[in-house]
Amino acid sequence: MPVTMATAFAPASVGNVGIGFDILGHTFPALGDRVRARRSSAPGVSISAIGGVVRDLPLEAAQNTAGMAVQALLEANRPGFGIELEIDKGIPLGSGLGGSAASAVAGVVAANALLDTPRPQLELLRCAMRGEAVASGAVHVDNIAPSLYGGLVLTVGIDHPRVKQIPVPPAIRCVLVHPRMFLATREARGILNRSVDLADVVWQTANLAGFLAGCYTNDLAMIRDAFEDVMIEPQRARLIPGFAEVKRAALERGALGCSISGAGPSVFAWCEEPQAEPIRNAMVAAFAREGLDSDHWVAAIAPEGARVVERQ
Repeated sequence: MPVTMATAFAPASVGNVGIGFDILGHTFPALGDRVRARRSSAPGVSISAIGGVVRDLPLEAAQNTAGMAVQALLEANRPGFGIELEIDKGIPLGSGLGGSAASAVAGVVAANALLDTPRPQLELLRCAMRGEAVASGAVHVDNIAPSLYGGLVLTVGIDHPRVKQIPVPPAIRCVLVHPRMFLATREARGILNRSVDLADVVWQTANLAGFLAGCYTNDLAMIRDAFEDVMIEPQRARLIPGFAEVKRAALERGALGCSISGAGPSVFAWCEEPQAEPIRNAMVAAFAREGLDSDHWVAAIAPEGARVVERQ
């Protein structure tokens, strides 16, 4: 019998991972979005409900990341039915945690389960990219790809993306601290310079290469030495009150690296498990000194991405 209803969960994500602007990201499974998709006799995509930590999102499919992503899937496959969506947001918007990407990914994974012939992940990635563009005004995959595939993911190319999961040393934990403020992705992208000094390009390229080499060889010292964003972080740091102090607090307590998660304002740190709690406490305290309360989590970088959690 055909599947008529499916619910999918898509995890949050850390975009850029500091040194990989728009091409590197990893899952953060401690929170995520859920989307329920139902077959409908009405053509196209409709959104019947939006709940969770964010409710004031567009119900019109073309203006909603999940709706647009599922619309792209229907346009490409023409299954002979429409799809009705219910969205349950577990990720706050404007947080730098890949909330718009997670909704798009959960939407296409749930809708894909309804198709008589489900489509491969690469096609779902392209459809989710259409959805992400609704929120950010640009097509980038550093949140979509890890949310869909899981783990630490490098994506090369936009028109013809190539996706590679990168091994993460098993000792690594990610500390993630979200100050309770809103920072729009469009704003954080809009302040970026369109040209970069050649010396910074060389430095950033070396750091990205060293970081990836450290991941492949379980070389934590190499990861530490390479974990520095010299191009994007310096431009965006001023948008996050107390960022310099938060980063300093993490590094002083043994973090391998600390940077802005995606467009911010969330800040993340990589560390070994014994240092995770002291680092989290120090980062939270640094934000508190700026008058900012924060939400905070510690998680391993799980290799599992979006998945169907219910079907009928």
